Amino acid sequence: MPSTTEKQALRKSRGRFERSRNVHPVGITGKEAPVDIISTMFPAYVGRQERTAFELMRRSSQEDTCTFMTMSGAMTPAGLHQSCLIPLIERGLVDCLTTTGANLYHDAHRIIGHRVREIDPNAGDLQYRLARIIRIYDLGFWEETLLETDKLFSALLLKPAYQKKMTTTELHYLLGRDIAKIEAALGVQSPSLLSTCWRYGVPIFSGAVQDGSIFLNIVKLKRLFNTPGSRDKFKLEIDVNDDVFEMGAMQHHCFGTLKKKMAIWILGGGVPKNYTLQGEPLLDQILGVPTHGFDFDVQFCVDPVDNGALSSCPAGEGHTWGKVSAESVQHGSMYVHCDVTAVFPWLTYALLSDARIHRKHRRLYDAREVAVKNLQKEVDKRKKKLLTTVEFDIPSKPKAKESLRKRASKGR
Repeated sequence: MPSTTEKQALRKSRGRFERSRNVHPVGITGKEAPVDIISTMFPAYVGRQERTAFELMRRSSQEDTCTFMTMSGAMTPAGLHQSCLIPLIERGLVDCLTTTGANLYHDAHRIIGHRVREIDPNAGDLQYRLARIIRIYDLGFWEETLLETDKLFSALLLKPAYQKKMTTTELHYLLGRDIAKIEAALGVQSPSLLSTCWRYGVPIFSGAVQDGSIFLNIVKLKRLFNTPGSRDKFKLEIDVNDDVFEMGAMQHHCFGTLKKKMAIWILGGGVPKNYTLQGEPLLDQILGVPTHGFDFDVQFCVDPVDNGALSSCPAGEGHTWGKVSAESVQHGSMYVHCDVTAVFPWLTYALLSDARIHRKHRRLYDAREVAVKNLQKEVDKRKKKLLTTVEFDIPSKPKAKESLRKRASKGR
């Protein structure tokens, strides 16, 4: 016979089950609103993951959270920035962006008149190479597209405003400003992601800035113009230390100064995901500035969650690192196992179909200097304690191995 405790547990389990939603969709007529479709026609499997992600995106938008978006993979060649990201930014729903240098580089192709076309991924790469066609799975463009884009960025990066040390946000802000001028001169109707973020004050971080063709052109310019006798005409340097600190400062500004909850919407995974999430361990673990992590965590990624990769690390695992809050793990997170391009346009459509979902642009880029100064003040207040974290009894003798083993056993 079950014990009293077992009977109580059984009653609770039955009660939870009886209160669960009934799976009984009605026939689709074609007259439904997007929100109605996603709320009632996606009851199971990846469909329910998609529905839950949409509900969290809508909730975080309605609650006026500070939303950090990350984007990895070849999303600008696929046009996802034009179909989804730019409309979301224009509605004030994205406050900060982290992406790859490659996405920002490919973002510029269409601005200078080049096209990305749909191609057959099985037509033969040897033939594509002979024809000078660059392939990204089932997308293609002429090799000349890359060469012309290289010229564009080289010419911009040689301008006087770029000749100093800066973070990736400042680099992308300047590029966005200058590309906006080019768009105006050419009469471009569909603006780039760079110019859109500049226009609305959305900072763009790149966690691996050196992994992309914009930086490859920086390498070229340094080798061309920083030779003996050249008088160091090219002085641009990316300050990765300040860049990491600035990400932490942005997040500290959102929850500390603005007193807002924070959401992270992750498209793909990779470096952009972790570069954004690590702002929280930087604050709490490294700098000793209290934080509780992101309040909403929504990710769209094709990777399985059981391979130990950062790309597929779910919110619960991230919570153990202090990246997301306990509340997020329980009620505010969803990992959607899918191809971003197959799902995110539909969710964007459903979200933007509600005219009530819009926000005043927060313009976090304009708060950069204040945010950095405020975080530095927090570090200065904790300097005495932080100085104790830079000391370690570094072993120098053979017997030190046993000492380390004893120290490790104490920490268990």
